[in-house]
Amino acid sequence: MKNKFIELSLGNHTISHGYDADNKEILEEIELPFSRKLVAVSRIKSVSEKYILLDYLDGRCVYWEYEESYKAVKKALKKK
Repeated sequence: MKNKFIELSLGNHTISHGYDADNKEILEEIELPFSRKLVAVSRIKSVSEKYILLDYLDGRCVYWEYEESYKAVKKALKKK
């Protein structure tokens, strides 16, 4: 099956590295200017009005801030 992609402007993001011994989520905050990226639709776990949650390496997840409107992201995903 062919991979499907959407193009988004992504910037600041938070990487979830899992949980510590006290079951507290281990987060790493990254600040970056927005830049255009192609995102594989298969990696998308959820979309909110500010963040898109993507699968990452080794079972991690990344919460990316995106610049487009929520409505525009929904529309792009419906086309896929």
